[in-house]
Amino acid sequence: MPSKKALVRRPSPRLAEGLVTHIEREKVDVDKATEQWEGYVEALHTHGWETVEVDPAEDCPDSVFVEDTVVMYRNVALITRPGAEARREETAAVEEAVASLGCSVNWIWEPGTLDGGDVLKIGDTIYVGRGGRTNAAGVQQVRAAFEPLGARVVAVPVSKVLHLKSAVTALPDGTVIGHIPKIDRPSLFPRFLSVPEEAGGHVVLLGGHKLLISASAPKTAELLTDLGHEPVVVDISEFEKLEGCVTCLSVRMRELYA
Repeated sequence: MPSKKALVRRPSPRLAEGLVTHIEREKVDVDKATEQWEGYVEALHTHGWETVEVDPAEDCPDSVFVEDTVVMYRNVALITRPGAEARREETAAVEEAVASLGCSVNWIWEPGTLDGGDVLKIGDTIYVGRGGRTNAAGVQQVRAAFEPLGARVVAVPVSKVLHLKSAVTALPDGTVIGHIPKIDRPSLFPRFLSVPEEAGGHVVLLGGHKLLISASAPKTAELLTDLGHEPVVVDISEFEKLEGCVTCLSVRMRELYA
């Protein structure tokens, strides 16, 4: 049976100091962000997910974006080496968490850099965004870790947004969705659906046709409903001020061994 565990990490009190790269800095309300994070976690619980809370990293402003610290494929956890040096202290507690769940643990090593937000898995195809946070050596190390397990790794250029999954994610049938102005090469994806909002390109598959999606993408939610999906809407506006999206706030672990 597939597992439904998700790693999450409570926001740091220093969240407002988080990095921004492609957008103008806005004031972040940390208390509101914490309430939104709790709502996000509750949405996971409501739809059958068990959350595993990684020890907080209070001195790491971006640590709530736990997805960037580890990439899961089957039962293998690849601990990343974030492209922003300031974020590299975030990985130690994540490594402890995945090891405690029985995962086989691998690592990205220097000179490689990899952010988990640059990795989109569709079945056994793993798209890796090559951009500001993930370098060529990082892509090569993803190949070395996962291709022996049956994966196919495809490198994708990323220049218009922070991470690959800031531009695109995928529906349950494998169709890639995204907002065209934010995507370098839509033609790289065999099946692609354009959505009307940037935040509409970000969904988390909750099971069946339920899709976690941001409240800032109402037109996309309507489109997906028309296509037979069930949007589960969460407000993550404070995290969006830091280039976060619904995928960033958890690591979905779907294939843990019993």
